[in-house]
Amino acid sequence: MAVAVKCVAAQTAIPLVDIKSVDPTIVIELRYAGINNLAGQALYPPKTPALVRPEVASRLVAAQAFLRHYGYGLKIWDAYRPKSVQMQLWQAADNKDYVADPQVGAGSLHSWGLAVDATLVDMWNRPVLMPTDFDDFTPGAMWHYHGADAAIRSHVHLLQVAMRDSGFYGLPTEWWHFVIADWRNYFR
Repeated sequence: MAVAVKCVAAQTAIPLVDIKSVDPTIVIELRYAGINNLAGQALYPPKTPALVRPEVASRLVAAQAFLRHYGYGLKIWDAYRPKSVQMQLWQAADNKDYVADPQVGAGSLHSWGLAVDATLVDMWNRPVLMPTDFDDFTPGAMWHYHGADAAIRSHVHLLQVAMRDSGFYGLPTEWWHFVIADWRNYFR
């Protein structure tokens, strides 16, 4: 399903697709549609689809195929995020180092359909051990896991390799955050 969403920052419509429409095996659990997030309240209406630009969707399909070879899959915690929701997150954040100011520059790349928050699930779509939960802004959420648990280290590494090899890069302070590598091309 393709939709066009008006991007306030660019004053243009950006094309977005529902991740489930391009790969129904990718698990979707939008954390901002519930209370288990930084704001502690639902910021999206129930049944909000996980939307991204078509180029992001195709790269997620590639990452999912890679992970399936190893008995894992993707779970998406966030995708396109309206600027109004980004503003609510900015206001709710105690530490502004972890949330993009929606009024500065491009704001969050989620608001452009260029970023996703992702984790791993096993072949039965059950969560696997990861360093932290979503929206955990502690040193444990850093890109490079320094803990002693070999399973967590393996899971984080597998997720990072799958996403990197599919055309994403990560954020040093959030192991779950991935941005399409050529995101700058969308601002020309």
